Amino acid sequence: MHRLKILFSLLMATGIAHADEGMWTTFNFPKAAVKQKYNVDIDDAWLKKVQRATTRHESGCTGSFISGDGLVMTNHHCVVECLAELSTPQSDLIGDGFHAQRRSDERKCPTEMLSVLIDTENVTDKVNAATAGLADSKANEVRKQTLSKLEAECTAAAKKNRGTGPLACESVTLYQGGQYYLYKYKRYDDVRIVFAPHDAIAAFGGDPDNFNFPRWCLDFSLLRVYENGKPARTPEHLTWRAEGPSAGEPVFVVGHPGNTNRLYTVSQLQFQRDTSVPAYVIRNTEYRGRLLQWAKTGAEPARISQDSLLHVENSLKVYRGFQQALLDDALFDTKRRQEEQLKAQAGPAMASAWTDIDTAENRYRDIYDRYLYLESGAGFSSKLFMYARQLVRGAAERDKPNELRLREYAASNLPKIEASLLAATPVHSDFEQVSLSFSLDKLRENLGPDDPVVRQLLSSESPDSLAQKLLTESKLADPAVRKALWEGGTAAVNASTDPMIALARSIDPEARALRKVFEDEVQAPIASGQERIAKARFAALGTNIYPDANFTLRVSYGAVQGWKEKGEDIAPFTTLARLYERTTGKDPFRLPQAWLDARDKLDPSTPFNYVTTNDIVGGNSGSPLVDARGRVVGLAFDGNIHSIAGSYWYDERNNRAVSVHPRIIITALREVYGAGEIADEIVGARQE
Repeated sequence: MHRLKILFSLLMATGIAHADEGMWTTFNFPKAAVKQKYNVDIDDAWLKKVQRATTRHESGCTGSFISGDGLVMTNHHCVVECLAELSTPQSDLIGDGFHAQRRSDERKCPTEMLSVLIDTENVTDKVNAATAGLADSKANEVRKQTLSKLEAECTAAAKKNRGTGPLACESVTLYQGGQYYLYKYKRYDDVRIVFAPHDAIAAFGGDPDNFNFPRWCLDFSLLRVYENGKPARTPEHLTWRAEGPSAGEPVFVVGHPGNTNRLYTVSQLQFQRDTSVPAYVIRNTEYRGRLLQWAKTGAEPARISQDSLLHVENSLKVYRGFQQALLDDALFDTKRRQEEQLKAQAGPAMASAWTDIDTAENRYRDIYDRYLYLESGAGFSSKLFMYARQLVRGAAERDKPNELRLREYAASNLPKIEASLLAATPVHSDFEQVSLSFSLDKLRENLGPDDPVVRQLLSSESPDSLAQKLLTESKLADPAVRKALWEGGTAAVNASTDPMIALARSIDPEARALRKVFEDEVQAPIASGQERIAKARFAALGTNIYPDANFTLRVSYGAVQGWKEKGEDIAPFTTLARLYERTTGKDPFRLPQAWLDARDKLDPSTPFNYVTTNDIVGGNSGSPLVDARGRVVGLAFDGNIHSIAGSYWYDERNNRAVSVHPRIIITALREVYGAGEIADEIVGARQE
């Protein structure tokens, strides 16, 4: 009886009693729970269909195929980087939008890469066999080597079947090391922009409305994937349901949620609460101020800073939400209760798992600032420095056998690095000056002027002067220079006199030493402790819980439903009429002229945005909402303010996902932007 009580308490604490909670893998989707609550049948064929139609964007978003000719729907904020890279002082594709009148007008996004999950393979037994009986630090090392080896073998086998098989394999850790999988992807590296609305309507309401509802954001854009210079054939695409869902209807979000920490221990959450989250908020609040100040110096700085400002403002709101959640006593009470119950279930022999994690987190506090600023690169916020580090480390790591490389330079990851490193993308020296000088200033402030690396770099320079010198003299803005260094390998990189290369070389030994300490004394004992805790959790619950999100494919289920805020009912839908009532003519509540001109021919009752109970987090941006028949009924782009705490827990009463309604997308294409040919392709008028 005592065991049953513990099991019930664990189920309650981990959220299983809340039917709409969870970001589930397609191979462990709770079909019975969905049937019980919503009386709909989700079968393996449905799951396979939505899996093959969903795209993962290496920019950190999700998308979906919505035609047989490779048309991909995602969020506008997911293509801002592409638009920024293609913009010029004479052509602002973020502010003015983009519409390819013909397919020949579709423009390639320089650094975008899309992947589609084809298959998965459980390799847990192979990984566990390789690490059995090893000390934590050695097990951590061997685990990485084993995963790199399995990835390489999988990818090599796949390439033999290039016509039909996946082209790349990536290892995935689930349940904090309880399971290991190989995910097998088909990749598209020729991705072109088809359509993007004006930024003023895509992000209407700006930062004040971000993570709020009601909303009126047309946060959608369209891409197309190409193969061999032609639009890719994508027969496993999603069909369109123009009328959208009704209130109370079950809907499903298919996407790649970024990261959640719901299975973290109390000490891991305390580290975030006391160390990493406050540090992020403090540093980036000041950085936002610097960007805003620079953006006001002219039209071109305002254009160049758009993408970075959008990112930092969104991230700050997220991290402030994290901070608020982590300061909530109720959250920690729940987590402590859950942890004590699991400890009781596991027994005294497992107590060391939590103790080891506690010790590792304390060690992380000791090295956090130096690790953050030197190894993680927070002290060198520059695109040119990122290139330099990739070139320096890429040369050194590619000289090693694949299994012995740093994981980010494993063979499976090199195509992603090359796509970014070798792309002809603009480097704005004035923006680089603002960003690099700020980060060097923070490097000195946080490590102290007597730190050896700080002394090495700033003994005779200020952050401003060093940044200016590095940026003025470096030639890494030229993709031809980067290509020559990448292809030249160690000899070329060692011979280079480029100051950014010299900077990356000079700090690399200290950064690598810090990484070694982190991996051996922080990462390894945490990984070991988490694996043991995962076994205890499996013993109690099996796989009746979902793994934390980690930017791999997941499906969440829920329903169209509002919520109650401060005693007031929040309706689930907004309509077009209120958009015009809210416009002020000034940013961020300014409407593009095209929308003002089209007002009289638009139906004011057209649904615009809506909310559902689906459990989503960052990375789900661009995820399709589909109905029980697998048809598109919306496009996820945000959550309400309560959803930010979803990194740590889910509250069905208040957590809501915010989506664009399918009707407003088609209305905008036809009536505002004159893009009827694209609307026809989406709704299926073009026969395939």
